Amino acid sequence: MMNENYKKHYPVMLQEVLEALAPKDGEVYVDATFGNGGYSEAVLQAANCKIIALDRDKTVETRAQELKQKFGARFDFRLGRFGNFDDLIKEDINGAMFDIGVSSMQLDEGIRGFSFAKDAPLDMRMSQTGETAADLVNNLSEGELADILYNYGEERKSRAIARKIVEARKLKPIQTTLELANIIYSVLGRGNRQMIDPATRSFQALRIAVNDELGELKKGLDKATARLVKGGRLVVVDFHSLEDRIVKDFFKNNSDKRVHTSRYKPSEHSESNAVFAFASKVLLPNSEELAINQRSRSAKLRYAIRN
Repeated sequence: MMNENYKKHYPVMLQEVLEALAPKDGEVYVDATFGNGGYSEAVLQAANCKIIALDRDKTVETRAQELKQKFGARFDFRLGRFGNFDDLIKEDINGAMFDIGVSSMQLDEGIRGFSFAKDAPLDMRMSQTGETAADLVNNLSEGELADILYNYGEERKSRAIARKIVEARKLKPIQTTLELANIIYSVLGRGNRQMIDPATRSFQALRIAVNDELGELKKGLDKATARLVKGGRLVVVDFHSLEDRIVKDFFKNNSDKRVHTSRYKPSEHSESNAVFAFASKVLLPNSEELAINQRSRSAKLRYAIRN
């Protein structure tokens, strides 16, 4: 499945990621969210450098083997979640890039249960280990479910949806994506084709909870920063407000307080104890990318340079 799908997908804001990372010959970079390998391959083509790629999803190993065959010792894949960055990466690095959230390939692989576009087991696990979304839906209390839907999905009718879920599971366990989606529709309606599907926020919330995505992001940013050499660059692409708030606050709280005007270079500044000498303003996809890559419509890129 993986090998059939990866060529259909485009790495979001690729040119901006390359400009922010600024890869150079002889340096070492980490692709913390390997996925289909688009960023890794582009960086390896841009400079005679080395990429260490991380991913918790075992299905990407086929694609990783292809890059290994193509780039040899310049490419190294390590299976694991980026929240364990310090265990997976022992060497100093010149940069790291993160593409946060579920990948297009995971959404397209219906059997993984990330999407309600296809009926599938209610799974949603990126690493295919641990509790599934079905476990949460069938075992958490009504209050716990409501909190997940509200805090991670920003779903305003979280309590009503949680109540319906509890009522439905008394009759039979909720086991598939469409069963859950239909419960959500019974509260919110189905909307129309021009709008985001009403089930989207709840599915996002459960996926974030199953994979501890926000906790992983906080740990990943902190531990990747600790591995950066002076002048090393941390580049993050994210796709919704909860992630972006974490990234924005992390860079703000750890950077020089001077106002920076350059898009890709730090301004001249005096000595500082801040972790980052420079933190960029948010960068958005350009109109050309928006026209050809639908996934990019909610993307935001931020990056920072180590002091």
